[in-house]
Amino acid sequence: MYYLAIDIGASSGRHILGEVIDGKLKLEEVHRFKNGMITKNGQLCWDVDALFEEILTGIAKCKAMGKIPQSVGMDTWGVDFALLDAAGNRLGDVVAYRDNRTAGMDEVLSEFISETELYAITGIQKMQFNTIYQLLALKQQNPELLAQADGFLLMPEYFSYLLTGVRKHEYTNATTTGMVNANTNGWDFELIERIGLPRNILGEITAPGTKLGGFLPHIKERVGFDCQVVFPCTHDTASAVVCAPIDENSIYLSSGTWSLIGTELSAPICTEDSRKANLTNEGGFGYKYCYLKNIMGLWIIQSIKAELGDKHSFEDLCDEAKKNSGFPSRIDVNEHRFLSPESMIDAIKAACKESGQKVPESVGELTFCVYQSLADSYAQAVQELETLTGKQFGKICIVGGGSQNVYLNELTAKACKRTVAAGPAEGTAAGNILVQMITAGQLQGVDEARTLVKNSFPINEYSGLTLL
Repeated sequence: MYYLAIDIGASSGRHILGEVIDGKLKLEEVHRFKNGMITKNGQLCWDVDALFEEILTGIAKCKAMGKIPQSVGMDTWGVDFALLDAAGNRLGDVVAYRDNRTAGMDEVLSEFISETELYAITGIQKMQFNTIYQLLALKQQNPELLAQADGFLLMPEYFSYLLTGVRKHEYTNATTTGMVNANTNGWDFELIERIGLPRNILGEITAPGTKLGGFLPHIKERVGFDCQVVFPCTHDTASAVVCAPIDENSIYLSSGTWSLIGTELSAPICTEDSRKANLTNEGGFGYKYCYLKNIMGLWIIQSIKAELGDKHSFEDLCDEAKKNSGFPSRIDVNEHRFLSPESMIDAIKAACKESGQKVPESVGELTFCVYQSLADSYAQAVQELETLTGKQFGKICIVGGGSQNVYLNELTAKACKRTVAAGPAEGTAAGNILVQMITAGQLQGVDEARTLVKNSFPINEYSGLTLL
């Protein structure tokens, strides 16, 4: 019995088939493709038509392999969306969260509601690109589009709609908008009306595990079969958390383009202290809360690598960093300047110069500065999580592509003074598949799913006393 996860991140996407063989979850990559922002009409956008073509290509490959899935689930990053008109057609471009259209929108929002009150309602970390700021930017800059809109779908909801014709929202991704009430788990229409956004574009929020139905006729014809489309945790972070082999005494770290470090809670923490620490209460499976901090993550390293013409592998960059482990300078990886700079290298150098630190010159100095700064930011987040939850955490479980970065894992264990357990690398896709299995009744819940993960994948441990 196969389940297909379509997991699309900011830099790449993949189709992963999952099945249980001899009590272990086996993953098989069917299709992988690149993703990235393009400049269109003066804005950074996602090429959603090209992405959907890749989605169909990957699904069709399952047929060619003779491995037709029982269900398929889609997960992506959060906050970005497509607007639909009354006929269900897309309105305008799908603008990417790294576009600067949201600059200053926090000040616009403050005219309607304070940051303190907004956080008390939604529990969502302030990030300049949250959907609420993007919609305010539309209201100011393209009001005609918002006026025409009859629907609004976040990215995995939009792609699922293109497969099925069904328009619904999914809880975990909806929470990233900054418009969901953290206590009711539904749209806060009082907030939405207060800031002057149209409520008619917002539909029903459904739980992970919701069945949307089969493929539309033309999709069936294109891919060669039909199957059930299911909402997993459509926010990639929430899918990764399902897969993370955590318990109440451990922290998860979903490591990739972004680093998401946090714990799983049964109730949100929407206090002023939590807001000041910039922690967030994103939705999780079973209406749990992914209480976490978003950290810029390996995006900075990826950008350095690309800026250097991809002459160095990630392993090369780690080796160069090791050779320069005495370099003293550090950066605040969450500074807005690192979100989408013209030159990441220049941005790092400027940050060091402005703070009176030694400016990195070599590749090794640059990469060590970033890697150590990331590890230090994780350590700070661990301290904040312990203070705000009143809990002590002895282990950090790293999932996602970054779990394969041995050097960063070692730095993290040392900086956090905690044991680090790294793996699996395809944590998001695995979490997507696990929710599909729960929906199908093959697994009874998250505890059984995490036990399956522990039994299925190698988990590499690093001591907090690791010597580098």
